[in-house]
Formats: sequence, C-alpha cells, structure tokens
Amino acid sequence: MLLASDEDFLYLNKPAGLPVFPRRTKAGQDERAVDCMLTRLVAAMPEQSVPSWPDGFDGGILHRLDNWTSGLLVAARSLDALAVGRRLFGGGRLRKTYLFLSQGDVDWSEHTVDRPIAHAKGDRRKMVWQRGRKTPHRGAWRPARTSFQRIEGALWRAQMSEGVRHQIRLHAASVGLPLQGDRLYGGGGEGRFYLHHEELGAWPAEGPRALLPSDWPGPRPGRPEALDR
Repeated sequence: MLLASDEDFLYLNKPAGLPVFPRRTKAGQDERAVDCMLTRLVAAMPEQSVPSWPDGFDGGILHRLDNWTSGLLVAARSLDALAVGRRLFGGGRLRKTYLFLSQGDVDWSEHTVDRPIAHAKGDRRKMVWQRGRKTPHRGAWRPARTSFQRIEGALWRAQMSEGVRHQIRLHAASVGLPLQGDRLYGGGGEGRFYLHHEELGAWPAEGPRALLPSDWPGPRPGRPEALDR
C-alpha cells in the first residue's frame, strides 16, 4: 500500500475496486468494518488516527479516487501538512496525470476538452458536461479542463490541474472515448472501468509514480505489445 513517504506526506497505492473511505449508512454512520483505504491505513499506521482531522479528511487523506480508480493517493502526516496539501489541491497548481483504457476510438491522438461540469438533474450518480445554456443540471457549473494524449491503441494519458467529480470519465466520453467498462458514461461491458492515477506534478517534492496494475489488459508505457481490445 505504501509507495513512499517523507516528513509531511504518505504516498499510497490504491487498488481498483476499493473505496477510499467507508460508506455512510442510512443513519449517517460510517461502516467502519467495511474494507477501504482508510481502515487499511489506520491498521498499518495507527498514528494516522491520532490527530483530530477535519471532517472529510480522516486519516489525513487529502483527496478521493473513485472505487474502480487505482493508483496514487496522498495522505498528510500532520495537521500542518494537511493545510499545505489542501492549498495545493485547491489552488490549481498541481498536474494530475492519469492513464485509462478507452472503449471507443477517434482519429486524433491529442486533444484538450474545456467544458464545465455539474451534477446531473434527476440522477445523483452522474455528472454532466455543459453542452449549451439549457443543459439540464443541478447546482453550479464548475470549470474543468482535461488534456488527452494517446499512448498506444486504446491506452491514453489524461492530465488536469484541478479535478471535478468524474471529470476524466465525463470529458473522455464527451469526445468519443468512454472508458472501457464505464457503463455510467457509455462504456458498456463488465461494469468496472480502467482508470489509474499515475503521478502528481508540481508537488513540493518529487513524488513517486504509481505503476499500472498488473491485471490491466494490453500494453503499458514502455511495453510494445498490441492492446487486447
């Protein structure tokens, strides 16, 4: 689980299919017995449960990844480090790099999507991108910009400086690249999708890179095999 650490931060490797935090019950209580990154972190490093962390940052965990998203997860080791991390994540100064497998294909290899995102009206599971002034949505539109670069075949790299919920999944689908298996946004298939948080650029110190999980189909950066489609 632990990729690396320094004086202020822990760099964790989250497996696909594992939630970051416990789910909430109908009574509003955490299901602490449920396996998740937080319970694994506290079990391995009990000191992470000691500070009185702000709501939503239990264990010092600075950000969330979807259940099926694997890869780099950062946790602060102190309240001071948490404050620094929150400023970085909220200030648009980070370069977040992800890898994903697409279900569809396009005739280009590089593209940037700059489309605001909001919660879908009538479906709490989904987000929507702004197609026009009258696009049905709930709440405020949030700016979102994602750059896509093909690595090989259906293997893509996505980069963004800030993150809105489901941003890569939604922006990729908006240009004909729904993630493989992402049924929520048109990917179809098995119900799990392939998205991996590889690294954070412009972090205070050079952070580690989380390698792709071994169960991903097809090639990976530096591996020349043809992609299984």
